Amino acid sequence: YQKVGVTWLLWLYELGLGGCLADDMGLGKTVQVLAFLLCLKAKSTSKGPPALLVVPASLLGNWSSEAARFAPSLTFATVHASAERLPFDAVDVVLTTYGTVVRTAALAEQAWGVVILDEAQAIKNPSAQQTRAVKRLRARTRFALTGTPIENRLGDLFSLFEFLTPGLLGTPADQRRVLRELEKTGALYTHLRALVSPYILRRLKTDPRVQKDLPPKTEMRALCPLTRSQAALYQDAVAALERKLASPDGQGIARRGAVLASLMAMKQICNHPSQIRGDGVYAPEESGKLTRLVELAREIAERQEKMLVFTQFREMTAPLARALEAVFGRPGLVLHGSVPVKDRTALVDAFQSDGGPPFFVLSLKAGGTGLTLTAASHVVHFDRWWNPAVEDQATDRAYRIGQKRPVLVHKLVCRGTVEERVDELIAAKRAMAAGLLEGHDEVPLTEMSNEALLRMVSLDIRSAQEGSQTE
Repeated sequence: YQKVGVTWLLWLYELGLGGCLADDMGLGKTVQVLAFLLCLKAKSTSKGPPALLVVPASLLGNWSSEAARFAPSLTFATVHASAERLPFDAVDVVLTTYGTVVRTAALAEQAWGVVILDEAQAIKNPSAQQTRAVKRLRARTRFALTGTPIENRLGDLFSLFEFLTPGLLGTPADQRRVLRELEKTGALYTHLRALVSPYILRRLKTDPRVQKDLPPKTEMRALCPLTRSQAALYQDAVAALERKLASPDGQGIARRGAVLASLMAMKQICNHPSQIRGDGVYAPEESGKLTRLVELAREIAERQEKMLVFTQFREMTAPLARALEAVFGRPGLVLHGSVPVKDRTALVDAFQSDGGPPFFVLSLKAGGTGLTLTAASHVVHFDRWWNPAVEDQATDRAYRIGQKRPVLVHKLVCRGTVEERVDELIAAKRAMAAGLLEGHDEVPLTEMSNEALLRMVSLDIRSAQEGSQTE
């Protein structure tokens, strides 16, 4: 089905037409676009204008990582509003954010080979400054990627098509008339669907042809940026650990304790500054991870699916539940070690019931074993337990006998931090099934030399904050 998607994108491009790849979450919209861009490069006999890829700031890291993995021959440049020189001609693809498009006039002055919007519901409001800036971008062909082409109302679709194929759905006055007619009788619905359907390719996880290709469990790593406050706190934690390791007292059992305490602090900082500060605020925009979780939840809510969210920290369960309640519009469930065992069956039964709560936030120790939660088709590991067997057990609350749908597992990892490096180490060692992680043991960071440990935890500030501006 992904090959069909690439062929469809190429067909529209050759006709000079725009389109919306609206595949369900987890079906590989990113890899289809990268394959499409590789095909364009292979077909080109001369160097033309680059492609422009506009993404939410929280997804810059993911796109960079996936491009390096699947399309290393494509040359990418990331453009921020602060960039002194815009590398338009020297690369195949320019990667930027919606906020940068608003603030950087040069992006609208350039003629692009193709403009591609990821999470294109970002332009659903036609009067928003961001939408107007994106629609000023010049390109022969325009594509949009979104799992939710109609997020709240039919007007979202009109705004999207004003970007993709301006004029196809008439003037703004025509669109208002159509909306009024649809609200009254629905008589124009068939005509509208016939107009837009050639420009939308949408496959769902439930489609039989897709299910044949889709693994029953798909694991995805979501790379999240650090906000500025997170980056500052993280750098302070690294400096404090370096001082402890240099101290004459930093030996033996004292060293091990200092390392464990520092690693715990770094994990908390990656989750949210409020967790380490203890102020109880937990504003979503202060954390790259919480921002990404909210974005995931919006798409899951739109699909009317259910999700499990695991964290190893009990104090994170309530803030996560509050953020998710704001997205789903109704409360979910929370389970941690203080919930009496006799009450847990009722929570599970409520979640498993049709029409029951849409999300369940669980502490990893309390909810990671012994529960059957197959009503969920999404599992999110908000923070990472560095023993993969523990994470697998938690994932298996949803991925077990009785589950009739593919399960998507989202693992949130802060870019440029110890989380990313340990995640890569786990992946490499699990693939080899030998050495450091033989038997699914935890990564023994406390046994590393001082130099190796500091390299492991040090902050790659450029990578960590890439795209972390508020949008």
